[in-house]
Amino acid sequence: MELLVAYQKDPAGHNMAKFIAQEMEKDGEIYRGKLFDLIIIPTPAISADWLEEKYQYDGFVFLSKHASESGALALTCHNTGNFSEANFGGKKRQVAIPHPHLQKKYLQTLWNNRNRFSDFQITIEATHHGPTNLNKSALFIEIGTTEKQWNDTKLCNSIAKIVIDVIQSERKSYPVALCIGGTHYPEKFTKELIEGEYALGTVIPKHALDYVDEDLFNHILDRNQLANTALLDWGGMGQNKQKVLDFLEKTNLEVIKL
Repeated sequence: MELLVAYQKDPAGHNMAKFIAQEMEKDGEIYRGKLFDLIIIPTPAISADWLEEKYQYDGFVFLSKHASESGALALTCHNTGNFSEANFGGKKRQVAIPHPHLQKKYLQTLWNNRNRFSDFQITIEATHHGPTNLNKSALFIEIGTTEKQWNDTKLCNSIAKIVIDVIQSERKSYPVALCIGGTHYPEKFTKELIEGEYALGTVIPKHALDYVDEDLFNHILDRNQLANTALLDWGGMGQNKQKVLDFLEKTNLEVIKL
């Protein structure tokens, strides 16, 4: 069973959670459902590394706002983790366990409904921010990009309905790939999720590869035990291309260049 998590002071997350909670039964601080439960927490979602001290679930789905300097409207989802310092929750040089099959189902469903969200870019983000120190799969689902969208009840309700449908529907299993290279909004990996055969684990963008040494790479492999393939954004790996290939040579992962 999944636990949906929203921070009460995050307007987008809280709006989604309020819509979802309408059909659930409150039991203390937990809203109970048949296939998932929901909590609204008093502390930021990016710092919710403490969740497993209180709650035992098969996975955690965080409902959140999305912000960016560009202000471009976006509906996003991503796995969590830090490749260097932990400036936004979690622990430094630690990645969370990805939620690949749920992420693929969500993004495909969002894409199939894209006519309802024509003003928005539909994209994944590379792995970033906390929480990182959970022992079950974690996924962030986000609405961007300004307070106007975060407080748009109709928009938040529409995304929340998709979240409910995705979690309640039968979920296919796919081969899982570790993703390396590209930008923070990785077009090739987003396209793979929507159209391709792979679900995605941790996404290590080009700008993070400077921080990836053998110890961190082995930690990432350990957190991506479902992965049997490495997808490389071959033109988006920069000066660390050979270093990555050397790490991959020591694994059993099939390497595919995009």
